[in-house]
Amino acid sequence: MNRSSEIIKTSVVGIFVNILLAAFKAFVGLLSNSVAIVMDAVNNLSDALSSVITIVGVKLSQRPADRKHPFGFGRIEYFTAIIISVIVLSAGITSLIESVKKLFNPTEPTYTSTTLIIIIVAIVVKLVLGLYVKRKGKQLNSDALIASGSDALFDAVITLATLISAGVMLLWNVSLDGVLGALISIVIIKAGLEMLASPVNELIGTSISAELTKQIKQEVASFDGVHGVFDIILHNYGPDVMIGSLHINVLDSMSAYEIHGLTRQISTRMHEKYGIIMTVGVYAVYTGDNRCSDLQKKVMETLSDHKEIVQVHGFYYSKTKNYLSVDVVPDISVHNDEILVKQLTDDIQPLVPEMKVIIVVDHNYSE
Repeated sequence: MNRSSEIIKTSVVGIFVNILLAAFKAFVGLLSNSVAIVMDAVNNLSDALSSVITIVGVKLSQRPADRKHPFGFGRIEYFTAIIISVIVLSAGITSLIESVKKLFNPTEPTYTSTTLIIIIVAIVVKLVLGLYVKRKGKQLNSDALIASGSDALFDAVITLATLISAGVMLLWNVSLDGVLGALISIVIIKAGLEMLASPVNELIGTSISAELTKQIKQEVASFDGVHGVFDIILHNYGPDVMIGSLHINVLDSMSAYEIHGLTRQISTRMHEKYGIIMTVGVYAVYTGDNRCSDLQKKVMETLSDHKEIVQVHGFYYSKTKNYLSVDVVPDISVHNDEILVKQLTDDIQPLVPEMKVIIVVDHNYSE
């Protein structure tokens, strides 16, 4: 079963459980003639909305690419997660408002054996459902499922807090309803903001993880003929689609045909193993001309001596066009590229006084 089918299956479980819980509450509410229990049943039906939104989002995200959207519709999943996160935030804010009201106007809870049974059943069901949906969300890299599972867990925690405060009130005549509610509401709001941040960051464009960067570098470096991996850039177009580029060092003695075969192997491996559509660029390492090789070594060493330089690569030397070019990656402490370029150029220029020096400042787009 593929990822989308798993997400839909998990969401259907959420809808089914919420409907069953709503039916149970409605049945008991009608039998006991309790409007409160019936209204709580309606609330459970609204909880199923998160799962419905997730299913709709996944279905829309699977639409085939078209001319206006050549990378597909995978990012719709992020909008789905944003909607559910807003629902969680709204629940937290509403709960906080009601809790603050109870701080100033505490009320004595009245529970029957029937309502206590319903509350306990609801807590257990919501806890199990929330843990299941959230775990599946992490497995499937679905922010929408994670948010939906968190929503169910927060429902269970709020209900549990209400039950605890009622027990304290009945035993010791101390009202904790407002205090516990306010504290839990703040936790929910904080979690809602964190859940909201994840899909929003994906839409804005966040850096790839250090772990994935390391895996890609190790994978590409394992190919025969690769003598360095640089400039990894990845763009996320949904959980299933990533498009990016990287550069590799190859010996200048390789033929164009050999380079073609090597880059094709790398791009194929990236797509098969990571689902990444990868463009592979090439930097040449000088081998034949001793003067070029010595110059390359001196330039690399001179630039690397600068503490603010993280990486040096992409050395290129052209006698016919009379210029030398090299790429540098500065650390995050560098905020003015122009000043950095001037400093580095001044250091390199004495090595090739008759040539034009071009320093290209790259930036680290991965962790």
